[in-house]
Amino acid sequence: MKIVTWNINSVRLRAPIVVEMMRRLEPDIVCLQETKCPDEFFPAEAFAPEGYIYQHFNGMKSYNGVAILSKVPFLSKDIHHRVGREDCRHIAASFDGFELHNIYIPAGGDIPDVEANDKFAHKLDFVDEIGAWFKDRYSKDQNVIAVGDFNIAPLEHDVWSHKSLLKVVSHTPIEVEKLTKMYGALDWHDAIRHFVPENEKCYTWWSYRNHDWKVSNRGRRLDHIWVTQPLAPKLKRHEIFMETRDWEQTSDHVPVMVELAA
Repeated sequence: MKIVTWNINSVRLRAPIVVEMMRRLEPDIVCLQETKCPDEFFPAEAFAPEGYIYQHFNGMKSYNGVAILSKVPFLSKDIHHRVGREDCRHIAASFDGFELHNIYIPAGGDIPDVEANDKFAHKLDFVDEIGAWFKDRYSKDQNVIAVGDFNIAPLEHDVWSHKSLLKVVSHTPIEVEKLTKMYGALDWHDAIRHFVPENEKCYTWWSYRNHDWKVSNRGRRLDHIWVTQPLAPKLKRHEIFMETRDWEQTSDHVPVMVELAA
């Protein structure tokens, strides 16, 4: 079972490169964030011929939006709203053997101050709420997977410079503290760091401002795949598909994939 997560930053604009990724990586399930597309305009017809006939999406014009595209049948589908807003950031699907959550945590704006920046306050509240929700909804022995653009790089080597980014939204101590609490809610297992030691640099996002992103390599690991402990022994391999960062009209995020044994 191969699962990919990718912040695509407009699914209608970038449907062709999603298809290309599908053909290259051959995932069973693809989770997209920041689709920026109302449901009635979602390009379902672009993905069905690739075998992704099971589709679950929740989107809005210009902002946010999440989608699960699967070759594997859903047993059930859900849409979850967070912190009193219906802003298309969390959907879920149940499969034979596990439940999958696709999450797009708010970016949080530019100022890491809840008094000066409502977007940052929203981000922290979102992480608090979803962490408590997971803890209340599931037990640690259930098979659950959470993926998506969490917009937080929690570890020192999840960013190009720990010291330089301590006051930059996505790596501030309060964000790391909140995400760490969410992580502990189900005793999650970080599927990417399962393969990449914590003392090694690991990124999934490079700003559009870095024109020569490979040379500067000022990345952050904002995209995550977490599994509950019963699924951790099933992890076989991972891939951070950096090649897409050089594709035409690409996202500033790259696809992240894990493969689990049956």
